[in-house]
Amino acid sequence: MPDIRNCKKCGRIFNYIGGIQYCPACRDKDEEDYKRVKEYLYDNPKASVSQVSMDLDISVEQIKRYLREGRLEIVDDNGNLFLECEACGKAIRSGRFCPECERSLTRDLSTAAEEIRYKLSRDVDAQRTGWIRYLSKEEEKKKDK
Repeated sequence: MPDIRNCKKCGRIFNYIGGIQYCPACRDKDEEDYKRVKEYLYDNPKASVSQVSMDLDISVEQIKRYLREGRLEIVDDNGNLFLECEACGKAIRSGRFCPECERSLTRDLSTAAEEIRYKLSRDVDAQRTGWIRYLSKEEEKKKDK
C-alpha cells in the first residue's frame, strides 16, 4: 500500500519511498545543492560553513544535514564547534555521534539483541515441553530397554 506524505520542503503530496521526506523534484534539487557544496569545498577546502552558505545561497541547516548524514566531513581541527555528538556533546567532524559513543551504542544494542535472542529461545523451549510427540518404533524399543 502506498505511503502518501507531504513534502517537507514544498508541501506537495508524493508517494514516500524512504529516506528524507522530499518529493522527487525537491529531492533532485537537494542532490544538486549537495553536488554544488561538494564542488565548492573541493575548490575551497578551508571555507567555513557560513561562507559556503552565503556564496552558494544554501542554508546552514541544509549543510549541517549533509554533515549529519555523513555525506560531508569537517577536515579542519581548528575549533570545530559546529557539529556536536548527540550523546556527549563532544565536537565531531561528521555524523551524529563521536567514535566513543558509537562504540558504546553498538555494544549496548548488541547486548540488547543477545538478551532478546536468549529470551526468545527460552520461550520456544518452554513451549516445546508442553507438546505431545509420538515415538517411532526405534525410540520405543530404546525406551523399553
